[in-house]
Amino acid sequence: MSLKAEHLTHIYQAGTAMESCALRDVSFEIEDGLFVGLIGHTGSGKSTLIQHLNGLLRPSSGTVYLDGEDIFSEGCDMRKVRARIGLVFQYPEYQLFEQDVLTDVKFGPKNMGLSDEEAEKKAIEALKVVGLAEEYYKRSPFELSGGQKRRVAIAGVLSMEPKVLILDEPTAGLDPKGRDEILGSIDRLHRERGLTIILVSHSMEDVAEYADKLLVMDGSELRYFDTPKAVFRHFKELEHMGLAAPQITYLASDLRKAGFQVDQDMSTVEEARKEIRKLFRGNDEG
Repeated sequence: MSLKAEHLTHIYQAGTAMESCALRDVSFEIEDGLFVGLIGHTGSGKSTLIQHLNGLLRPSSGTVYLDGEDIFSEGCDMRKVRARIGLVFQYPEYQLFEQDVLTDVKFGPKNMGLSDEEAEKKAIEALKVVGLAEEYYKRSPFELSGGQKRRVAIAGVLSMEPKVLILDEPTAGLDPKGRDEILGSIDRLHRERGLTIILVSHSMEDVAEYADKLLVMDGSELRYFDTPKAVFRHFKELEHMGLAAPQITYLASDLRKAGFQVDQDMSTVEEARKEIRKLFRGNDEG
């Protein structure tokens, strides 16, 4: 399932003194099964962009294509679009509202017209995927930890069996353990189910670790759409945007300036470990 944005422009309060351009001529195509990181400084247009991708916002101009179909065309079933492109907002636990976890996760499938029995089956499958134990199914979602609430919210979207999953800062406010658990669940969904993932994140380390490609927004425009390694070569330009590269990227630059022959594109801890081991082996041989 390909997801394509073509010349997206969005202007808030057009024609007024408060007019503001949130997206300006943004175009890209995400192929089926990719894990895409979406990064950008606050106010760069990230949140506006993802709300266009499943039709929550209508563009001032341009469009979004899902498998070649214009999702804003007359006759397009927007409910089906939103079932196929699931969107998990930042702090999704604030959207939990049912009396217990299972009922909350069943809401989406039931809203799609499934019977209670069918909805419960899909809800249980989704809860298992995100790793929430059965002992929590009949608990109030408001009694859970922050990380557990995120899992319930993600399960609520997964229960509708989307082909694309968009997550807006899913680890915001979580402790390191909760953060690692959520990212691990998302990575498993990508690898085992072949889901297309779009992850909005402020963590360069996270997108370097998991993403196949990065979308970089700056000043309402798309600046880069490339592999993480290709994007992080422009770390000086990223700094001008108020962003950065992973710390390992800076380490690689410093080591090369000091005369060490390491891969300038290393960006993860594992890649750095391998490069440093090579250096030590080279010294031992010398």
